[in-house]
Amino acid sequence: MKVALPPDPAGQVTYQLPLDEERLPLNGLLGESIRMTFTGEIHCIHCGRRSNKSFNQGYCYPCFAKLAQCDSCIVSPEKCHYFEGTCREPEWADSHCMVDHIVYLANSSGVKVGITRESQLPTRWIDQGAVQALPIMRVKTRQQSGLVETAMKQYVADKTNWRTMLKGQIEAVELPVIRDELFDRCETTLSQLEEQFGIQSLQRLEQSSVVDIDYPVLNYPSKVASLNMDKNPVVEGTLQGIKGQYLILDSGVINIRKYTAYHVEVAI
Repeated sequence: MKVALPPDPAGQVTYQLPLDEERLPLNGLLGESIRMTFTGEIHCIHCGRRSNKSFNQGYCYPCFAKLAQCDSCIVSPEKCHYFEGTCREPEWADSHCMVDHIVYLANSSGVKVGITRESQLPTRWIDQGAVQALPIMRVKTRQQSGLVETAMKQYVADKTNWRTMLKGQIEAVELPVIRDELFDRCETTLSQLEEQFGIQSLQRLEQSSVVDIDYPVLNYPSKVASLNMDKNPVVEGTLQGIKGQYLILDSGVINIRKYTAYHVEVAI
């Protein structure tokens, strides 16, 4: 339901809220009162059918059960079963999984390791609310990126603490130094993967630069209270900021991505 665009020339992320065929610019609404009302309708983002519940942030249950993009290997890419011939949608995997992926470090609620398709940068970092990010490896498949991530998450986190991220007190860190430490600690595993897949399949990006990301936020909450449209269909308050997947209101925060398939009326 929300689109994060790459930072503007001044370095700040710009956001839009898709409403049917229109997109509502959000940055200019900071400090304004906003009301979002869930009408009770949920429509699958893949097939469009009406659903009583949203699965995996936007899908009806039949699509959730059959689509490759909803398979467990998307969350755990090291468990990819494409080469076993059991992929739900091999053609989809050819264009989404059998393509170059980036292993990166991001500073969102502290340092974490993550993976994404190269074409998804910097959107993936913005989606996680990272204030700093650094690509550290380019690999040939999603499975390979998952195997690298599995090795590195023994030493750094692989998930964002969203409550910490939304408090906005994230100190800058030396990501290149942490990258080099991870390469040293994971050298045995990385060498084994290079031997297994070929040295050209795993490329270390030792010359990459850190990307700094600024978000449109007037005030961060001192205490993070989550708003839930399933429990209360009307969410309203003064828009204090936007970071990652969240709208920050003076009444609480709401994970907009969670409601991607929901039909919502918005009033300013």
